[in-house]
Amino acid sequence: MQRLEHAAYLQITTALKVSGQPPHPAEGPWQDVPDELEGMQQPTQASPEESITPAAASLPSPPAATQVSGEVFPALLAASTDPSGLRLLSPAPPSLAGADSEAGPGTEAAVPWAPALPAEADSADTAQAAEADAPAAAVEEATAPEADDCEAHDLHAPEIRVLGPVEVTGVDSTGHGPRMAQLAALLYFRPGRSADVLCADMDPVSPWSTSTLNARMQGLRSSLGGDSSGNLYVPRRKAGEDPYRLAPGVRCDWTRFLQLVERSLPLGTSGLTELEKALALVRGKPFGGRPLPWAEPYAQEMITRIIDVAHTVATYRIPVGPHHDLSAARQAVATGLDVDPTAELLYRDWMRLEAARGNRSGLHTAITRVQQVNRDLDCSLETETTQLINELLNGSGTAVRNLGSATSLTKKAPR
Repeated sequence: MQRLEHAAYLQITTALKVSGQPPHPAEGPWQDVPDELEGMQQPTQASPEESITPAAASLPSPPAATQVSGEVFPALLAASTDPSGLRLLSPAPPSLAGADSEAGPGTEAAVPWAPALPAEADSADTAQAAEADAPAAAVEEATAPEADDCEAHDLHAPEIRVLGPVEVTGVDSTGHGPRMAQLAALLYFRPGRSADVLCADMDPVSPWSTSTLNARMQGLRSSLGGDSSGNLYVPRRKAGEDPYRLAPGVRCDWTRFLQLVERSLPLGTSGLTELEKALALVRGKPFGGRPLPWAEPYAQEMITRIIDVAHTVATYRIPVGPHHDLSAARQAVATGLDVDPTAELLYRDWMRLEAARGNRSGLHTAITRVQQVNRDLDCSLETETTQLINELLNGSGTAVRNLGSATSLTKKAPR
């Protein structure tokens, strides 16, 4: 027998409530992300060495989901089916430690780009990520500053790059440079903050002192300089109570990514070139894969959007037709999986493009990799993945090269 505290019990029922709610529909241009390819058209001919035979595909199937609906506590079952009376608990914010400190410097393979499996998170990083942003009154929506429809006017303005390790034009990658780059990103995404809030955001466990913040701001101001008119990209404050900010001309690769994607998605295949330009901005996991707590919502939003764009490019590039380009599809999938090695949607795109190439070895590599990822996560494959594997391995026994006339590119259903 085990006993749950009332608070823990409500947390469980709240989680069931959230999982039982209908998905939110995509908004704006993101409604135009295409659904997955449907209908796998078999080719009329395929060479024996390119064929995908069932005999070569004896891979372990994912474990079946355990049926527990008849054994769930009545209250939990009720919460999952009619949770309207439950309310989400607000976690108590942890106290912040006191000392002022700052971190110091510190033959061709079938699928050569296969991403490495995610490493187990370091306990110290996990603890830091769990710290709440106590000075902020509420959790902010994970959106970037609104992107302008036009290009930045000052093409020589410094750029903050967060679609990979955080970098800023003119800021060194040694010494205090990495922390100044993180500070610049914080000022860009969360402008107008006070010194106390910035100090806590830069180190929730041991907040910076005001003197440390001012020293880093001065270093950032010197590194970024000013525009042709002499206006500083890190303006000086006129009074002690004035908030910290960057000049409006400072650029960001995430804003550029949104500009390219949001004007291209509604164009369908006509926007492919700009979608691929957007993916070319991605250098790795947003914020280097280890964002400070304030940046975690932004990083998750970026990962989600990058996967959407990678899937869109792959979906348009795989079918036979005027936009058919399996190399471009492969690059898109590789970029997405580099950002999130657990994105099962992209593994299905990977399987489809290997099947379209008639690459049996590549197809088996993709299947084995997604199965390994799910074993590491201790979860079952998604139903769509299992169905696609069965379709590709247990079909006619020939390679799937054409996804043309029988392929349906439908709009993504609300999720």
